[in-house]
Amino acid sequence: NNLATCEYSSGLQVSGVFCDVLTDENKEPIYFKSKGPTALAFRNKELPGHGKDRHAEGFGAPIGRWRNVHAAPENLSKDQLHSIGIVDGRKATIGFESGVIVSGRVEKIVREGDKLLLITFSNCTVKRGDQVLFDPSWGEFDMAVGEKISSVFNGAADKDAFLEVALVPKERTIKAPSDARRKKLESLYQQVRDIRERKVGYERLGEIWETQQAQHPDDWLLSMEIFEILDEVAQQPELKGRVAKFLKQVALSNKDKQTLVDWGFRLVEYHKMPEYRAIHERASAH
Repeated sequence: NNLATCEYSSGLQVSGVFCDVLTDENKEPIYFKSKGPTALAFRNKELPGHGKDRHAEGFGAPIGRWRNVHAAPENLSKDQLHSIGIVDGRKATIGFESGVIVSGRVEKIVREGDKLLLITFSNCTVKRGDQVLFDPSWGEFDMAVGEKISSVFNGAADKDAFLEVALVPKERTIKAPSDARRKKLESLYQQVRDIRERKVGYERLGEIWETQQAQHPDDWLLSMEIFEILDEVAQQPELKGRVAKFLKQVALSNKDKQTLVDWGFRLVEYHKMPEYRAIHERASAH
């Protein structure tokens, strides 16, 4: 039941508790689902109208390229959308290369800068073969746009909005209280984040991991973050092997977790690829 965020290559961030990931025959993720309150953000700021109230029962979202379109979907211009029949107020069908088909009336198109993030449909059906992923009776379908998931991280993208920070008369902000055990786990995540960002203190990762294993054995996402750092800096191969072994055991214990853990390992490999590094360096330069 970890709160986590999946970030699309478009920059769209989906924060919630992820419960299911559909994959294709190559084990590539093509559709994911969250359960319970879910929020959408861009650059760690919640998108207006896309907080937990709108997505209180969870969120489902396709991933990947569209059929017969020769560009990543997030890069399509307004004219390009019109050329394939995606126009405000009109019925449209989008077929994904994965076999997912989205069909409904276009109500709203959301962009940030030159990136297409979301298309909202009414009277919408989402299917893959005979499997119904979204039914018109469930309300509007906010279709996330992005060729791939570029990162997954613990917690919400816009923490203040997700935790419903409240203003009190003295204008202090109060976050929703969490129990002491949860706070200790959040502290471990923060320590790992600090090590990643500051690029020092790698020798402490073993101690942090042992603490997580002893006190929070059900949490696996922190282990994935530690594994990714160790892989990136090519240090402590013995610890990296132990973390990998734990993650593989988690994957064997639960089908949903298996998909998410496999996805995590794939992201570690993706982050080594030159095209990801180029995107990351461009984003850091802005």
